Amino acid sequence: MRRKVYLLFATLTISEVLTAVLFFRVPPFRVFLAFVVLNALGAGLAIYFQGLSCSLPQRPIEEDANFNTDSIFVSTLQIADQTLPVLRGGLNKTTAAKTADIIQDLTQVPAIAITDRERVLTFLGVGCDQHQAGDRILTEATKEVIATGRMKVVHTPQGLCCPRYGTGCNCPLKSAVIVPLKCRDEIVGALKLYQTREGVFQPEIVRLAVGLANLLSLQIELSELDRQRQLLTEARLEALNAQINPHFFFNTLNTIISFSRTDPERARRLLIRLAKLFRQTLSRHGSLTTLQEELDCVRTYLVLEKARFGNKFRYLEDVPPELLEYHIPVLSLQPLVENAVNHGLLPKEGRGTVKVSGRLAGHELHLAVKDDGVGIPAEKINLVTQPGYGSGNGVGLSNVNLRFQSLYGEDYGLRLMSEVGKGTTVILRVPLLKAAMVKETVPETPAKELLANDA
Repeated sequence: MRRKVYLLFATLTISEVLTAVLFFRVPPFRVFLAFVVLNALGAGLAIYFQGLSCSLPQRPIEEDANFNTDSIFVSTLQIADQTLPVLRGGLNKTTAAKTADIIQDLTQVPAIAITDRERVLTFLGVGCDQHQAGDRILTEATKEVIATGRMKVVHTPQGLCCPRYGTGCNCPLKSAVIVPLKCRDEIVGALKLYQTREGVFQPEIVRLAVGLANLLSLQIELSELDRQRQLLTEARLEALNAQINPHFFFNTLNTIISFSRTDPERARRLLIRLAKLFRQTLSRHGSLTTLQEELDCVRTYLVLEKARFGNKFRYLEDVPPELLEYHIPVLSLQPLVENAVNHGLLPKEGRGTVKVSGRLAGHELHLAVKDDGVGIPAEKINLVTQPGYGSGNGVGLSNVNLRFQSLYGEDYGLRLMSEVGKGTTVILRVPLLKAAMVKETVPETPAKELLANDA
């Protein structure tokens, strides 16, 4: 500090002497002597008062700054923890209201608002009677932030550019920090922290607003990724359903065509059954159906197959009636039964049996399709669920396997057990989905043969 004072003293003295000599024709020696004395006196006073101020007790600014920074860090972590599950549903009125409540509770700001690009999603704090959720954005400052993507700190009511200002509105909000909310570099809204007094915002509040906006933007982007993933899953399921319906349809038509010349009346009855089946299939909404409807689909399919193959196989069903209202994926049992018939029983010499059974196991519904056909060799059992494997069995099994894994996770794929010459069992696990819960224990009931006299 003293070096700066001495430098200033020398510069000032020289400039003053030159000015006096050149413009006022004053003798140089007298002017130099006078200005040296005066400037030396001024420099001495400056150094004295500087030393006096340094000796006074000082506020620990650095310590306070560290405290405020730590406080902001802790608050942001708490807000992140509490808002993450809320914003997984995206940015809307409900999630914005819950988020604003969490932020105000932890930061104690006088008022907070969250908007989308056009409307106020939520407002919490003082001045609520002037700002309602669902209102269009009024302040030009907020519109500017959304348009430019740059934050804005407003110190006066005039700076907010609210059209209600000056019209008798007694809104207590005087200043604000407005920060854009982004999702993949696109502006989706704004976060606003208000004060009830004019003047410069504390740097800690500005940093808090910026940190919160970045946090909320990240969570909004995560929710969008979740939504895109869900849409991708639904599209994948639709594609798989579209794949399996023609597969079943053309196989059934082949059965009916075989009767169109030899037994037209029987072909007509089978066509009626097929039409009924597809009316049921097309009337389903979504990717789930009840176990009752799925078993109806299995029975209709087997009636069509028995019309073609006669007594080549029989069908047993061991499913307690208490389980029939549970929901399972559409066309999950029928492809497995079709695979059992075509690749297990038809190549077998003599008559075979296919059996569908169901039981509750904890919080899951376990379904099994079992046949006593030719079985699958051990070296191929892990291949039959791969798309495109084989000349037919890979289509149905891989389709069901992929749909179950898409809906419920990798652990819910098909489980196969097979022994050459003895048959194959395919097990499905379905998490319980039913409006009304049933008893956890279901009494054993003997399997019954169906379709014995159906044509």
